[in-house]
Amino acid sequence: MLIGLVMTYSASIVDAAEAGDPFGVFRRQLLWAVLGVPAFALVANLDPRVWRRLAWPLLAVSLVGLVLVLVPGVGITRFGSTRWLGFGPMVVQPSEIAKLAALLWLADVLERKRPKDGSLHTPAHLNVPALPLLGVLGTLVLFQPDLGTTILLALIIGAVLWVEGLPGRYVGMAALGGLAAIAVLAVIAPYRLARITGWLHAEDDPLGTGYQLMQSRYALGEGGWFGVGLGSSRAKWNFVPNPETDFIFAIIGEELGLVGAAVVLALLGAMFFVGLRIAYAAEGFQRTAAFGLTAWIVGQALINVAMVIGLLPITGVTLPLVSVGGSSLVSTLVALGILVAIARATPPTVTRLRPGGPRLVHSTGDDS
Repeated sequence: MLIGLVMTYSASIVDAAEAGDPFGVFRRQLLWAVLGVPAFALVANLDPRVWRRLAWPLLAVSLVGLVLVLVPGVGITRFGSTRWLGFGPMVVQPSEIAKLAALLWLADVLERKRPKDGSLHTPAHLNVPALPLLGVLGTLVLFQPDLGTTILLALIIGAVLWVEGLPGRYVGMAALGGLAAIAVLAVIAPYRLARITGWLHAEDDPLGTGYQLMQSRYALGEGGWFGVGLGSSRAKWNFVPNPETDFIFAIIGEELGLVGAAVVLALLGAMFFVGLRIAYAAEGFQRTAAFGLTAWIVGQALINVAMVIGLLPITGVTLPLVSVGGSSLVSTLVALGILVAIARATPPTVTRLRPGGPRLVHSTGDDS
């Protein structure tokens, strides 16, 4: 997060200065961090069972927010999408709340439905709450429109189903179905189709559909091993679009080089490792929630990095803890706080994997 605040100031200063206040974007992000860090500390010291009880109210709040966003005159539109609600000087993105709410709600429902004999959920048992949840939330988010967040919701729900024992063939079929749905959505929306063609053939139209990806590559290439120096990016001078949000990783690569970019990736790798350790040690609802939270944050980060370097089409997914975005920053800090709370509430155990059993199996050390 500290790296994100430093890079927020560096990446946003040009656009912010043109808007009349060089510190404007950084000041807003710093305010959200000041709110988010105490929230992280508070959540980390709560009993994780509190969040299980809050799963249903949180889902209701997120649904109301997603509906209000679509009401003419209520939702705030930026860059062609209506994703935000204004509360005085603060702007909130309900889809960020929806990601956390969907994860906690589904983990709670599946724990309530868990067979008494300890056997695995059947695929039907898993899909009955999951698919309607994804259908409702995904449809509301798509109407904004926000395909990137819809993909993240599918990733979160898929991760929960996988850890709860959904067979790999069903996961593969769902992935193929998702790709087919994305292809259909791309065909019916010209701007999405332009993003895909720009991704596949960026060099053919470097000033049009391939502009964002080409400029991102130029910035990363300019950085070399050690970067051009903190604050010295040339790409942020109206070359790389959205340098403080979607493409902040490109500015990191330009100013701090491959070494700086590798440090960010190493921190994400450490977060992934620690998150899995916490999930393996926990049980029931807490186990599922810990795995889902880890998959959400690290998965979103990998999608953003893959988009910036050209491995995936541009989807508008931000880099957690680093990109500008108050709702994203606070929701990520709350998610990490829940992860820490689960770790604190879990007694020391010896963990192992059991062939043919649940993917996260727990033992006290007696394998007899």
